[in-house]
Amino acid sequence: MSTVDAGSAAAEVQEDSREVSRWAFYGFANHGWTGAIGTVLIGPWLLALAKHAAGGTKHTLFSIGPLHLAASAFPSFALTVAALLQMPILPALGAAADTLAAKRRILMITCAAGSAVAALLATTAGGAWLLAGALFIIGSLLFGANDVVYNAYLPHLVPRNRRNAVSSRGFAVGYLGSGLLIAVDLAILQLRHAIGISESTAVRICFTSAGLWWAGFGLYAIAGLRERPAVRRATGGRGFGDLRSTLRQLARMPQTRRYLISYLLFSDAISSVIGLASTYVTHELYDDDATRASPFLFALILLIQFIAIGGSLLFARIAGWVGTKRAVLISLVIWCFVVIYAYSALHTKSEAVAMGVVLAVVLGGSQALARSLFSQMVPRGHEAAYFGMYEICDRGTSWIAPLLFTLVVNATGSFRQAILSLIVLFVAGFVLLAATDVDAARTEAAGAT
Repeated sequence: MSTVDAGSAAAEVQEDSREVSRWAFYGFANHGWTGAIGTVLIGPWLLALAKHAAGGTKHTLFSIGPLHLAASAFPSFALTVAALLQMPILPALGAAADTLAAKRRILMITCAAGSAVAALLATTAGGAWLLAGALFIIGSLLFGANDVVYNAYLPHLVPRNRRNAVSSRGFAVGYLGSGLLIAVDLAILQLRHAIGISESTAVRICFTSAGLWWAGFGLYAIAGLRERPAVRRATGGRGFGDLRSTLRQLARMPQTRRYLISYLLFSDAISSVIGLASTYVTHELYDDDATRASPFLFALILLIQFIAIGGSLLFARIAGWVGTKRAVLISLVIWCFVVIYAYSALHTKSEAVAMGVVLAVVLGGSQALARSLFSQMVPRGHEAAYFGMYEICDRGTSWIAPLLFTLVVNATGSFRQAILSLIVLFVAGFVLLAATDVDAARTEAAGAT
């Protein structure tokens, strides 16, 4: 089945404001994973469990032949394993979703299962580093599958000229949800003595609340979405067979391919900075004491979530002035300064707050505009397949930056050297994005078959 003109198809989309609102509200729900767990809790928690099991962060946690993994490298190692597992699975799932007319159903199943795994993290304690790591990897896979389908809805909801605004609105609402949940969790931590619970018990309650948040608000939001019919048949079998067809198609789209490689690099670095920031602060400012660091981290991430709401909307406005591509390039320059500052100047809590404010302004804008820009390069009928490839580059599910961070930490024992190494990916992503011809990419998508 031939793919119809992507540009005219986008123009034919009839926007339903109620469905757009439910789609945006789903970001409010699934940020229970990306905010409270992915950004605040999981890094310090895995580090604390690994440190307990190994007897110190510089001690060997486990060995595979001649390779020895230090406890300090376990959080980034878990990110890397999650990435490697998702690389073949998510694009194949997306390709299948395009031909099954089951995007809404997949969204509902992965929401329910992912939220259950989030809550199960509350059962880990003591030296249960292996169980905690396994649950995080499974949860990352479920969240990745969920996000593939969620992102693939965007081209169906609004025409091309509305995607910057709607994508930014989705991230803004998501940061609001994340901020409110983190505020609740911070209150639990601060009031733990009054209600008679330990700090580790309070953290477990936070894991449980993240799962309930994602499930409760998420299933409500999904109920307001319509199922989209398939507009093409499977080619060569659903899943991996159809993915091969999509990859052959992508090989004939050099500009879209260049953008994906660019996004792989800079989003990988962004995701790692976000995912490892709490681990970095815990290591540098709190001597790897996760329970002592938790109140400050919750307060810092809470601040970031609310500033990021404004950052998302600000960068949508900037994109209107200078264009989407230039706005993303501006954000990457700011990210480079964030990494350099973290390496050279972050020694106190005040400096961590200063870094968090700048990071928050650029965070939502770079993510929302990158998603909107990519949606313009996707052939009609292949939305989930292409967003499956997009997802493996997004939200810490890619592997280059976590692996680079792990190798540097394992070799040097320095988190500062490891965080600085990520600037290579920002610069490489910037160069490739600058060389991408967005208009040519749209033409490629329109003519793809």
